[in-house]
Amino acid sequence: MICLRLWRAVPTERRLAWARVLFLACLFMVSSTGKSDAENLPPMKIVAFGTSLTARGGWQAGLEAKLAACLQRPVRVESVAKSGETSAWALTQLDRVVAEEPDIILIELYANDATLHRFVSLAQSRKNIGDILDQLHRRLPRARIILMAMNPFSGLRGLIRPFVGSYISAHQAEAQKRGLEFVDHRPGWERLSPDDRAAAIPDGAHPRPEAAARIIVPALLGHIAGRDCGE
Repeated sequence: MICLRLWRAVPTERRLAWARVLFLACLFMVSSTGKSDAENLPPMKIVAFGTSLTARGGWQAGLEAKLAACLQRPVRVESVAKSGETSAWALTQLDRVVAEEPDIILIELYANDATLHRFVSLAQSRKNIGDILDQLHRRLPRARIILMAMNPFSGLRGLIRPFVGSYISAHQAEAQKRGLEFVDHRPGWERLSPDDRAAAIPDGAHPRPEAAARIIVPALLGHIAGRDCGE
């Protein structure tokens, strides 16, 4: 509309001479406005909330960069995570998560609950994750809450988690009961050959950061963006 008004203001006998200048000026105005709008978009804030699979994960930087490129807006991923902790610890950390005012919360909190020596029963783990989800949803009603199943365990770290699948299923059920989201990364790991999987997870529990990023980032990109991001 501004360009049209400017064009009408130019005397008829001068319009041909001014046409190119006015055209280039209008193009500059449009491109400048678009750039300003993009730069002014607030970052999408994501909190990754979990155990060592998040604290030592190494996939967050890749998710931040590739999701920003896909969505054409800034993305910031923060972690509230601690190695060796359980869902009982997570219940004490909700203020930290809420303080970030995230748009999305990624949660993995079953892995240490499932270890035999932690003495967190399946029922207690299910109650804890239910309380976590309820509190987060109440305090951050606009946030997307996404529970995740991570990588498989093997060796001694697998032996001390004989019922880990049941813990994952319990957490998934609590999410589904509340209409929340769930992303299962295990199929991505299962597509690797046994030798490649062993090389990617050398201690039987914690994937190498570059391996974790190759499996986790594409799955989260598609799920969060709701479209193919070219991965």
